[in-house]
Amino acid sequence: MAIFTGSAVALVTPFKDGKVDYPAMEQMIEEQIAQGTDALAVCGTTGEAPTLKDEEQIQIVRFAVMQTAGRIPVIAGAGSNDTDHAVYMSCALKDVGADALLLVTPYYNKCSQDGLVSHYITIANAAELPCILYSVPGRTGVNITPYAVSRLCDHPYIAAIKEASGNISQVAEIAQYISDDFDLYSGNDDMVVPIMSLGGKGVISTAANVVPKDMHQMTERFFKGDIQGAAELQLSMKPLMDALFCEVNPIPVKAALHMLGKIQAEYRLPLCAPSPQSLERIRNELTRYGLLPL
Repeated sequence: MAIFTGSAVALVTPFKDGKVDYPAMEQMIEEQIAQGTDALAVCGTTGEAPTLKDEEQIQIVRFAVMQTAGRIPVIAGAGSNDTDHAVYMSCALKDVGADALLLVTPYYNKCSQDGLVSHYITIANAAELPCILYSVPGRTGVNITPYAVSRLCDHPYIAAIKEASGNISQVAEIAQYISDDFDLYSGNDDMVVPIMSLGGKGVISTAANVVPKDMHQMTERFFKGDIQGAAELQLSMKPLMDALFCEVNPIPVKAALHMLGKIQAEYRLPLCAPSPQSLERIRNELTRYGLLPL
């Protein structure tokens, strides 16, 4: 059984005066559910997990679980470059009700593919909760190769991979391991339809913070057989998606949400506000897409 099919939002973490802004998060979660989002991913890259304290991360997941109240699955970021810490966080997030875990590859200290396999098996064995492998080598310097996927895909608690390598040839090779027990999700907003065409179950999306309904409808159209309609949505959103990644994620998407009146324009260092040129680009694309008035 898939953890979800369709569009999962990689939710930003809103801050106010240096603390997590739970009223803003509540409104965002309710809007996501109302707009058709199929799952909620919290405390990932887009959620600024590297600068969240452990207790903040646990509380955010607890809050998300309570707010969603079983209406959609909650996927909790629990990855680390320290396997013991990843085990600790995975078990803690399971205890507060997470439905699944998102586990980025170890970064900075890195590892071999065999080390990567051991890392993931150790976490999955300890947590006993569906785990999504997360390959984003542009950030971590570690790629989950098809070899590693072949070693991991039959594990009873390793359920899927979020593929954000940007290498469609690699995605196609990984797709051969798709089965009833292992799923493929796009980690790149501009590659959702191509990855679904290879058997993917959907996307874990940054852009869904801004256009949740359209991200959901793109996947829904595809799975209902309207491939052309899905492709049209993919292409129509491409300029907006590009603007939302004009600087390091989640800087632009948080700026966009601030422009839309949903959150404060607040980051944790080393992330900071975007440049004036980036702000203009983001505003122009929000206006072009009809999200801001002319």
